Amino acid sequence: MTLLRSALFNLLFFGVTAGAVLLGLLLLPFPRRLTRRHAQGWAHLMLWLLRVVCGIRVRVTGREYLPTGPAVIAAKHQSAFDTIIWLALLPDPVYVLKKELLRIPVWGTVARKYGAVAVDRAGGARALKQMVREAAAAAAEGSQIIIFPEGTRTSPGQRVSYQPGVVALGAAVGRPIIPAATDSGLFWGRRAFAKRPGTLTVALLPPLPMGLPRAALLARMEEAIETESLRLLPDDYPVPVDNSVG
Repeated sequence: MTLLRSALFNLLFFGVTAGAVLLGLLLLPFPRRLTRRHAQGWAHLMLWLLRVVCGIRVRVTGREYLPTGPAVIAAKHQSAFDTIIWLALLPDPVYVLKKELLRIPVWGTVARKYGAVAVDRAGGARALKQMVREAAAAAAEGSQIIIFPEGTRTSPGQRVSYQPGVVALGAAVGRPIIPAATDSGLFWGRRAFAKRPGTLTVALLPPLPMGLPRAALLARMEEAIETESLRLLPDDYPVPVDNSVG
């Protein structure tokens, strides 16, 4: 049954997404807010499909930390789900994403109109500065910046070093960084066909204090996100033995 439901969801996901991207092209001449609302409507539809078709319900804890104005959210990234949920939770979310994604035909054009912030991971310090400038400009317009500090999707229980760019971004925006943990990979795994039913959790954590040295801030962010993400896993989940950094 799980495989059948997953097949139906995947069919609907790719079909509806393709249609939404094409419709996004028609919105290009209009103000960005229409593209944003269109993307948020798509996200709510995807969450509805996950619940109705796959039996995946979403629980959000720490809602009191959800920002309504400029902010930086450093989010755990285990699943494609993580690129959807913030569109549904925040009033004006802007994602930091790999520059390569903007080269995807049609989708990249719509993403640029939406205001996605691209980062060239091979571009060094100059690329980092450009990413920070673009994110700070978006925040100045009232957007919430979503960044995945690991720089890639990881499996539940897996831990990799965090990229320091998130700290520079937080300093440029001038707002405390809000960490966010999840167990999304248990239900929608990385490159996994099956979508497993259950209650998926997104956990917002208290904003990190401002004014800390960059290394200390990055360490506290990583510890907060990883500790909570591990806590969300079932007690019998086989955490990798190399679940450490350094």
